Amino acid sequence: MSTETPAPAPTPDPLAVTARYLVVDLEGTTSAAGFILGDLYDYARPRLAGWLDEHAADPAIAEAREQVVHDASLATDASTDQIVAVLHEWMERDVKATPLKTIQGQIWAEGFARDEISSHFFDDVIPRLRQWHEHGVGIAVFSSGSVASQVPWFRHSPDGDLTPLITDYFDTVKAGPKKFASSYEAIATALDVPAAEIVFFTDNPGEVAAALEAGWQVVAFSREGEPFFEADFGGASVVSSFDEVEVVAP
Repeated sequence: MSTETPAPAPTPDPLAVTARYLVVDLEGTTSAAGFILGDLYDYARPRLAGWLDEHAADPAIAEAREQVVHDASLATDASTDQIVAVLHEWMERDVKATPLKTIQGQIWAEGFARDEISSHFFDDVIPRLRQWHEHGVGIAVFSSGSVASQVPWFRHSPDGDLTPLITDYFDTVKAGPKKFASSYEAIATALDVPAAEIVFFTDNPGEVAAALEAGWQVVAFSREGEPFFEADFGGASVVSSFDEVEVVAP
């Protein structure tokens, strides 16, 4: 009987994508959803009431407060406690509500600035973002989290300031809902790039469908332990790591 060790299986070639721009989702794609729904939500939750009262004169906070009142059908003179109760409920259900994201984003930005919190990225993400940026691929972000939270998220990464890699940031206020093709059309217009020359990385099947409808290339991420692991991504190419993709500028 032979005792020779079998040769290792060959490593599959990475998925080759030619694109002028890479647009990345965050939760479940570049970063663990559990970190965002755990550490960051836990940081924001006890600070909501104080932030609403202390920043009442901030137009963005005033607008967010009014939107919570409207969306939750509260009385126009609803108290801060009543509004916070709605926000807590939305957080428990992970509702992608714009006013919640606005308020959380401001709280997180201050937490990042104070070094009280830091961001999370999967190990395969940052080296690839640096590589693709160096090779001329533009990089942008489209997340349901507010732009106010996206910027410090990249500035306070475990590997230093990543903001020089990012050309632009988009959220549901700036671009529109993530499951609407029109949002992706708006981003393509803002980046001044044809839809076919943009690739979107996301783990959400609804976002996959919307981006494909807008004419974008899409790579779906199925990471073990994340909310959409082994989901049905339709006709999109599916990978589990940035290392399984090679993005090349045309």
